[in-house]
Amino acid sequence: MTKAQRFFSDIKDKRVAFIGTGVSHLELIKVFLTKGINVVVCDKKDEDHFDENIYEELAAKGADFSLGENYLDEIFNCDIVFRTPGMYYNNEVLTKARKQGIVITSEMEVFFDLCPCKIYGVTGSDGKTTSTTLISEFLKSEGKRVHLGGNIGKALLPLVETMAETDVAVVELSSFQLISMRKSPDVAVITNISPNHLDVHGTMDEYIDAKCNLINHQNAFSRTVLNYDNEETRKLSDKVRGKLVNFSLTNQVETGSFLREDGILCYRENDVTTEIIHKDEIRIPGIHNVDNYLTAIAAVWGNVSVESIVKVAKNFGGVEHRIEFVREVDGVRWYNDSIATSPTRVIAGLNSFNCKIIVIAGGYDKKIPFEPLAKPVNERVKTLILMGATADKIEKAVTECPYYPDSGLKIVHVKSMEEAVSTANKLSVDGDIVSLSPACASFDMYPMFEARGNHFKKLVNEL
Repeated sequence: MTKAQRFFSDIKDKRVAFIGTGVSHLELIKVFLTKGINVVVCDKKDEDHFDENIYEELAAKGADFSLGENYLDEIFNCDIVFRTPGMYYNNEVLTKARKQGIVITSEMEVFFDLCPCKIYGVTGSDGKTTSTTLISEFLKSEGKRVHLGGNIGKALLPLVETMAETDVAVVELSSFQLISMRKSPDVAVITNISPNHLDVHGTMDEYIDAKCNLINHQNAFSRTVLNYDNEETRKLSDKVRGKLVNFSLTNQVETGSFLREDGILCYRENDVTTEIIHKDEIRIPGIHNVDNYLTAIAAVWGNVSVESIVKVAKNFGGVEHRIEFVREVDGVRWYNDSIATSPTRVIAGLNSFNCKIIVIAGGYDKKIPFEPLAKPVNERVKTLILMGATADKIEKAVTECPYYPDSGLKIVHVKSMEEAVSTANKLSVDGDIVSLSPACASFDMYPMFEARGNHFKKLVNEL
């Protein structure tokens, strides 16, 4: 009997609650139901607003439901609760349940306990989606059977019984997932740490502590990849239990990957430097993507050949919603960068273009400062179209910047994505670039950044 089989056998008589039916839970709920486990679906949407098709499908398989305003009450009648990553671990109701002996866990925590194969785990404030995807592409190019998931949009626990020891799992992890993790991956990657999600974590210390769970529980045979250029990640070096590997755009690190002054991406170990590829040969644009390649190279070195790395670099077209080219209309190029939910991501996007561009920004307020955005926007944006809950805060940061009076920057406020795209279309001329680069989460108008990006693309394709 495998570890996964034993787990499901041990809980077959338990009552298990799942909070939410999003990406990380829907398939997992179905797996639990097929095993005859007593499942309760808890969701704050009431019966009138809950997806009718999902309700009927899960009810037919035997699920119970706790819906509406008091949806969490039912967890006190359960033995095990799977929280969605979007529900804060230190939520007062979950804390009360834990104190009463109810097991509070998550899809990713249980996956880490049961996974039979090597795990690459990636976290960071920016760049983690592309870095995670590149790691998986490198390993696939090398002939590995790869399971890509986590925060990148796919639950892996429903697949755990089909995984072999020779497979590889590549997992993107958010601070919300990591805050309760007590197991770390074989290869842990922290791309960078900057202020993010402070609307939930409250303090920067809690946010950093959550990220550190990626490396806190590694053993002596593990590999830890840290960004040498980022002060917060560099400070974590003393926490490393196994092999420390760095990556850097500006320094020739002792062990790890770096960008040499002549533009060649290199890897150095034991005083031996291996040349890999020139940055201009990488298909996806931007120095931040060079950084992402250095991250992924540092993670897989020794398990992936230089030939496989070069093959991916020359052919990989990028991640959806990440400076994704949508189309050209009347000489104007439109880009979807909906995943840019923080100022640092927006700055990376601005630096990918060699001209001033039109930017659509604004959204849900994560309580992070917009001042870091002010100088780059004044230098690299010709028209700033603002929408959503943070529009005024972004405008304040940008206009109070000393560079604003001489920037020539035009600022326009709109009420919807439809109006934003229409306005950008009217104000743009042949040769312009328009980018959806929100600097914010989407929750004031959309359930996820993907929905925001897809709506933007739909509107652009209808021009």
